Amino acid sequence: MELLRIVAMIAVIGVHLDGASLDLPAPSGSILSVPARDWWRLIVESFTIIGVNCFTLISGYFGIKASMRSFSRFTGQCVFYSVGICTTIMILKVASSTGEWQWAAWGESWLVFTHSDLWYVPAYLGLFILSPVLNASVKSMTKKQFGVMLAAFVALNVYAGWLWGGRFNANGYTIVQLMLMYLIGRYMGEYIDFGGAKRKKLQIGSFITYVATSLMIALSSIYIDNIRAFAYNSPLVILSSVALFTTFATLRLQSAVINRLATSAFAAYLIHKNPHIWVEYLRPFVRSMWNESDLSAFTVRYIGFTIAIFLASVVIDQFRIALSRHITVRVNS
Repeated sequence: MELLRIVAMIAVIGVHLDGASLDLPAPSGSILSVPARDWWRLIVESFTIIGVNCFTLISGYFGIKASMRSFSRFTGQCVFYSVGICTTIMILKVASSTGEWQWAAWGESWLVFTHSDLWYVPAYLGLFILSPVLNASVKSMTKKQFGVMLAAFVALNVYAGWLWGGRFNANGYTIVQLMLMYLIGRYMGEYIDFGGAKRKKLQIGSFITYVATSLMIALSSIYIDNIRAFAYNSPLVILSSVALFTTFATLRLQSAVINRLATSAFAAYLIHKNPHIWVEYLRPFVRSMWNESDLSAFTVRYIGFTIAIFLASVVIDQFRIALSRHITVRVNS
């Protein structure tokens, strides 16, 4: 699960460096008319769009343990990067005479739940607040009752939300989507045995399903709008996410290094998607690479840059963790 947490966050970075940076081609209605560079963007988007869903499935699988301490850790991490990045960028701009100090923007950087471009942060806060209710509801139901409720909830989100654009969850960028994936994760955590005699077959079958559904997502984007083809609540995206989750759930792997890297996975999202870094530096840089490189060269650079962003974020976050521990020790001493 910790390895999946890392892979999911790398996928989140990857999907941002692809569709959110390069823009996706409009549906052409013909497979044969799609050029190679368009296929590249669509296929990469299809394989990486599962990042957010998988990240939330992990939370559901283990179950969120809501407490003031965990709330403080989550809020503190979000504030640290929002305020820290904003302050650093403004200082550099003032020092280089390329900008001025903006007190209003600096003040808003503290308001991570209301004045943020990172939709996942306030949505996850909502899920965090509701998690005790969701956990208690799951415990009060039988397996059959939970299964029927979950099937109905999935159907509602796919039919009324994805298919007909219901405002409660039109494309998956909502707290409702997080609740959906959390409950799917809870069901698997409570009732699915990933370590049985058929573990290997389940592992192979789920990985094949992930690849197949990802390719189907890419094909669907030739005929339907991107916002629907790559929506988090698309039935294909949900199935692909669950399939990849199952693949990792059947793995038997223990690693202290992986566990340490995973503790800083969320920091990669807070850092690279911060608007000061994303809008002013990362997205223009990726677009420049795309325009100046052939497809093979860009592929190598894209993979390297995606991994580099994740690893750099981990290093920065390990510093934050050490600093936090030091401050805690000093305060308590």
